[in-house]
Amino acid sequence: MEDYQKRVVAEKMELDERLEKLSDFIRGNIFSGLDADEKNRLRYQLLAMQLYSNILSDRIVAFADDACTKES
Repeated sequence: MEDYQKRVVAEKMELDERLEKLSDFIRGNIFSGLDADEKNRLRYQLLAMQLYSNILSDRIVAFADDACTKES
């Protein structure tokens, strides 16, 4: 695996940890006490992070596909 590919994998792992923490926060008691605008911002942030994570996943899958293609 190339260095840049390792960085993408590490980035996804870090992002997924943050995603889990934000998801936990949104399900928690503090979130329920926030004003509606802040709740919406956090929900949008969660959606953006999920999309970003999905993109990184697609890139990681493509790394494996590219490696198989190069071997052929």
